Amino acid sequence: MKKINVKKPLLLLFLTLLIGVLAACGGNTEKSNSSNEKDGEVTSGGKLNIGLSANAKTFDPIKYTGVYESQVMRQMGDTLVVYNKDLSDIIPSLATEWKVSDDMLVYTFKLREGVKFQKGQYQDGREMTAEDVKYSLERSAKESAMNRLSGVTEVKVLSDYEIEIHLTTPNAALLAMLTDAGNIIIPKEEVEGWGDNFSEHFIGTGPFQLTEWKKDQEVKLVRHDNYWGEKPHVDNLSMKFISDQNMMTNALRSGDIDIAMDVKGQNREIINQDSNLELLTNPGLSIVYLDLNNKVGPTADKHVREALYMATNVEEIISGVNQWGGGDVSYLPLPPGSWGYDKSLVDLVPKYNPEEAKKLLAEAGYPDGFKTEIYVSEARVPYATIFQSQLKKNLNIDVEIKVLEWGTYSDTVAKGNAPMNIGGWTWYPDPYFFLYQLFHTNQIGALGNGKGYSNPEVDKLLERAVSETVVQEERAKLYQEALKLILADVPRIELEATQTVAGVNKKVQGFEVSTDNSVQIVHPNGTNVSISK
Repeated sequence: MKKINVKKPLLLLFLTLLIGVLAACGGNTEKSNSSNEKDGEVTSGGKLNIGLSANAKTFDPIKYTGVYESQVMRQMGDTLVVYNKDLSDIIPSLATEWKVSDDMLVYTFKLREGVKFQKGQYQDGREMTAEDVKYSLERSAKESAMNRLSGVTEVKVLSDYEIEIHLTTPNAALLAMLTDAGNIIIPKEEVEGWGDNFSEHFIGTGPFQLTEWKKDQEVKLVRHDNYWGEKPHVDNLSMKFISDQNMMTNALRSGDIDIAMDVKGQNREIINQDSNLELLTNPGLSIVYLDLNNKVGPTADKHVREALYMATNVEEIISGVNQWGGGDVSYLPLPPGSWGYDKSLVDLVPKYNPEEAKKLLAEAGYPDGFKTEIYVSEARVPYATIFQSQLKKNLNIDVEIKVLEWGTYSDTVAKGNAPMNIGGWTWYPDPYFFLYQLFHTNQIGALGNGKGYSNPEVDKLLERAVSETVVQEERAKLYQEALKLILADVPRIELEATQTVAGVNKKVQGFEVSTDNSVQIVHPNGTNVSISK
């Protein structure tokens, strides 16, 4: 079989003094993306503690909507295929080989033999077979909250270790889709046995097994001794939810956690200046955007959306939120790290021009502005606060900021009930995951397209980009044509291209910051993190 490549002045003064003291005590240079390894020696055993920047709502693959949830799920379960370290190629995981039919409608996979599920309430750690793959993927195709396996009509079992995935239309992005945590393979007995409570008793084939989930606090996992891959170096893994950035940094410096994900603001410099810590960074595949409701309210009018964009000083927002680095203006609905990004399209983005924005808004029937709401999770409040001030100053628009916990936020946005919202998106280099998921009409009702954007010509281009060819250069041209139409419709305001960042205790060995912001502790790409005693 052939494998296919899918190629405030006082605060500032205090922080300045604090950073200066830390620097005097012994500094540390910022690292690119991997933690230390000491002379090739690896320490086995011990417990690794990781801080995640937002709370998890569910670990059911078909229900999860946030990267924070997938960061936990990937420790407990496996997908058929995965990306390699730099996300340039798809490599084996639960599948060892695959081939694609000439019409791109059937993908055939050979499965790894001897893979064992973790022991659970309804099975004793039995071997995974093709029936489990069929069950998991068909469940995802039919019930995924984020349409993470759209287009799959059937998974046929050819033998215990071979399956076929059948598609309604050709999809060159299927392999990338299969790497998503929403397509983790799970046992039917456990899902149906636990019913709605499966999330709290997750069972998979991954390197670690769930032992305890303290809601809103911590997830505890233990090494899966029958894991099919390389034996995990650490015995126990704890993933703690710490939304407050200062608390996260304090926990890292005190030793309560060994890895702090999504480090932002002044905490970047505080960590960078601590001689016991490393700040790991990666350009990332993450963007932040401000959705404008395309269906109801004033923003249903394109001219209003354009006026809002022209009244928004994006540079001011991004520099204000990232005073210590960590993000740049994104300009386009794709991160610069995607192979579909085209810098020349930046010229099509509305320019900051408050006076012209006032004229547009008056012509649209709102000469005196209007009142509206913007929905955000706690992490996005700084963006919303600056945006709120700008719209009041430039257009006399009163924006009320509504801060919601993640589950409520995602549900509100997906249902189209947010006049505006600030969201973030992290996925893979393939533009499909940013453009189809966030702009195709079929995604209305899902979190990505809660704004209700719909353009039949865009739909056609996005469909052609996955159905006509697997050649990356040809697909990129189609995505760039779609981008031109999307930018002309002004469905949202592009804000930030965000770095992937983690603060790490130097005792941690072998940890790397992944471009897609996934947490990789034990992974088929060769990663196996350890911690020195």
